[in-house]
Amino acid sequence: MLTRTGYDVGRLGRALRSNIRGAVCDDATSRGLYAVDASNYRLPPDLVVVPADTEDLAAAVALTAGAGAPVTMRGGGTSMAGNAIGGVVIDVSRHVNAIRGIDTAARTAVVEPGVVLTDLLTAARPLGLTFGADPSSASRATIGGMIANNACGAHSVAWGTTADNVRSLDVLLADGTRCVVESRGVREQLASGPGREGELHRSLQAFVDTHELVIRRRFGRFARQISGYALHRLLPEHGYNVAGLLCGSEGSFAATLGATIALTPLPAARVLCVLGFPDPIASAECVSVLLGHRPLTMESINVDLVDRLPGEVRRAATDAGLPAGRAWLLVEIGGADRGAAEAAAEQMLAELRDSSPTATVALVTDVRAQAVLWRCRTDAAGLATRRVDGGEAWGGWEDAAVPPERLADYLRGLDHLMNRYGLHGASYGHFGEGCMHMRIDFDLFSTAGVASYRSFVEEATALVVALGGSVSGEHGDGRARSELLGLMYGSDGLALHAEMKAIWDPGAVMNPGVIVDPPPLDAAIRHRGSAKDRKLLTLFSYPDDNHDFAQAQRRCVGIGKCRQSSGGVMCPSYQATHEELHSTRGRAHLLWEMLQGELVTDGWRSTQVRDALDLCLSCKGCLADCPVNVDMATYKAEFTAHHYAGRPWARPLSHWSMGWLPQLSRFASVAPRLTNRITGTQLAKRLGGIAPQREVPGFAEQTFTSWFSRRSSAARPATRGPVVLWPDSFTNYLAPQVGQAATAVLEAAGYQVVLPAGPVCCGLTWISTGQLRAAKRRLSRALGVLEPHLRAGTPVVGLEPSCTAVLRRDAVELLAEDTRAELLATSTTTLAEFLDRSGWQPPDIATDALVQTHCHQHAVLGFDADRALMVKAGIRAEVPDSGCCGLAGNFGFERVHYELSRAVGERVLLPAVRSVAPSTVILADGFSCRTQIAHGTERRALHLAELLATGLP
Repeated sequence: MLTRTGYDVGRLGRALRSNIRGAVCDDATSRGLYAVDASNYRLPPDLVVVPADTEDLAAAVALTAGAGAPVTMRGGGTSMAGNAIGGVVIDVSRHVNAIRGIDTAARTAVVEPGVVLTDLLTAARPLGLTFGADPSSASRATIGGMIANNACGAHSVAWGTTADNVRSLDVLLADGTRCVVESRGVREQLASGPGREGELHRSLQAFVDTHELVIRRRFGRFARQISGYALHRLLPEHGYNVAGLLCGSEGSFAATLGATIALTPLPAARVLCVLGFPDPIASAECVSVLLGHRPLTMESINVDLVDRLPGEVRRAATDAGLPAGRAWLLVEIGGADRGAAEAAAEQMLAELRDSSPTATVALVTDVRAQAVLWRCRTDAAGLATRRVDGGEAWGGWEDAAVPPERLADYLRGLDHLMNRYGLHGASYGHFGEGCMHMRIDFDLFSTAGVASYRSFVEEATALVVALGGSVSGEHGDGRARSELLGLMYGSDGLALHAEMKAIWDPGAVMNPGVIVDPPPLDAAIRHRGSAKDRKLLTLFSYPDDNHDFAQAQRRCVGIGKCRQSSGGVMCPSYQATHEELHSTRGRAHLLWEMLQGELVTDGWRSTQVRDALDLCLSCKGCLADCPVNVDMATYKAEFTAHHYAGRPWARPLSHWSMGWLPQLSRFASVAPRLTNRITGTQLAKRLGGIAPQREVPGFAEQTFTSWFSRRSSAARPATRGPVVLWPDSFTNYLAPQVGQAATAVLEAAGYQVVLPAGPVCCGLTWISTGQLRAAKRRLSRALGVLEPHLRAGTPVVGLEPSCTAVLRRDAVELLAEDTRAELLATSTTTLAEFLDRSGWQPPDIATDALVQTHCHQHAVLGFDADRALMVKAGIRAEVPDSGCCGLAGNFGFERVHYELSRAVGERVLLPAVRSVAPSTVILADGFSCRTQIAHGTERRALHLAELLATGLP
């Protein structure tokens, strides 16, 4: 197949497969995964290449460029301007990601381009060092991508941009020439070199000599002039900084194979000043005053952004010190010690009070409180994509910068412009350097809306240029802003860009269409022409997304926090495999492609989407950890229901053996010993789709409900009213001791424990296997049984976190028309929530405990009450950042998922359990978590109810 640029994709694919060891993909799934970045644009690649190492990368670039094909280098895929899409995408993040060494004496590191910034920071921090540029996407941004965009970050006001911290780059030119370019070089010596490298330097020096006057007049006028090429870096006063020139060239000159970067000493102590103002303009007017005190960082957020934070995060921010206001600056001050940092901060605040007496102030010294406040800023790029009322907001004009002293003028002009266009947006950014990010509620769906968007950005560009600013202050030009460079630099400036591009890449194959010869900024906008108003008939109601599955899929704008290499709950499969296909973002992109119907053409029946969702553990971690609250567990259940609709024979065996577990458990409870003998056989496991390595949990001799109905009536007298204890299937049939312990604890607290008058089930196992109609029937039946208690206002206490999460969230979305579901959601609490609110003083347990937080509890229920109750009980809890245990209900029992399930567990949880002292109690409220711990270690975990019950008389 010949492309529009005239190269044969099939021939190039065959050549690449013959000459490199990495993956070369041209299938629809791969093309869909890499068709977008974190921008508004979509351009499916012709090929996707994942090189195995640096030499593989060099070979892939040389072969691709030699075939005349566009070379698009890609790291974390978090570019916000359409910088890394189209052509032949070469992904360095998977394998070309080694930190080759850190020299503490020279304060440098040698890295490959796919190194994730947080991995570098983790390696450098014990040495007292850090990297000066630290964008909020640090947990997934790669060094190669940061070099391409000249990423800046929060601390660039003190430590500079990526370009200021690069010492040399190992690069490959399109013609196959490999060379090292430095940040400082002797012009004459470099120009006398042989071959293509010497010719390159001679051309660069002739370029500077010819155009020095224009370069001085147009380029490098302030720190955040990121748009276009950094031609000023070649001037003598910048030391002929060729490496700095490549920073911000967006891969349009050469491919980065490695980099030597400078590291910055960490300050001994830091304090955070949080300053509140009535509006962003008022905060901008004090920037010059604050800069005089040499802050490490100065970041802004506004009330629109804070209002979009989850309620618990917003409360935590207030508790951490967020003062009154509608716009805030987070100003960090460093010092030789804490006392010096606080003194410097107080000196700055004293001057601020004189110049801005209405500003509110909080001086935050506690590291944990600082982290809470910084989350308000680091999650901003995702949070700002949704308005409080659920409306959608987009990038496109999210990155302009002006000299800091002109920032207030820019904000006034921008407010006026947005009011004229009837637009709204949430802003955040690097006010210390005059750079403001924002998401605006453009209409990017209709032809008229896109035309209005284009008109707006052209007028906004005129405003920025009049103030001496740059249309990009950090994210680069890409497809969003390259066309605007003519308005910013004029025709003579554009001519310089084209000439510089030709020096490096005469064949125009390195990321073509970026900066030089760009397509229109309103071309290839991904949502344009999509069926925005056509709503699919779904089983979940999606109340937070205008009851629209398609709008739910648009939540994912490619921020990529799910690709973080460690920490948090989402996304366990990605953290184990590091494959884009197994990230929340990758799955969301394929669901979007399914709805679009171009690359994924068979809708709900798509095997491509089914396979992408297959390794989703339905942990719901993304619901809490993703800044835009993508809920992939729900999307997977929805898709699975439609995928197998009318085809029950096509379902995996495990959907029957474990999806119908509650029903099967009722039969098993009649003869539990016989059932356990049968289910423990390899034949039964094979018939049920269960991994042969797994030990099937045994059914209890007596169910919890049976025990409860037969126990002595001489229970502890109730003084505080009734409470319904939800007998979930795991507790009732497999772990009745948990229900017994909870009964004892609730009665000790003075409550009358009652059970529902008949069998109830939340439908969890049917939901997780996508049997949603069956789940709805069981939920409706349960609501009928519970209705008298709900009408009476009796609280419902859940013991199994996954089931409790269904009652609190999924039930409402599955039974949107049933008001009893909402009543159940508001009536349901965890055991810890109920006891903590009751004011009950638990017995003094006085023990150490390693606590595994169930992922559904993390995502839906919260852990604060558990932590508070354990403190009251004298339980010294260690809560590792272990994420999902890896078993995840049916997932880890399934034969095809066993190895991944164990890999997820071995990432943090299982080693942590093995490492603690024998006297340390292992706590895990989730049945899956306790089972994974039992299967992977010699320890047995308890439910919190069981531990509390040990202290009762």
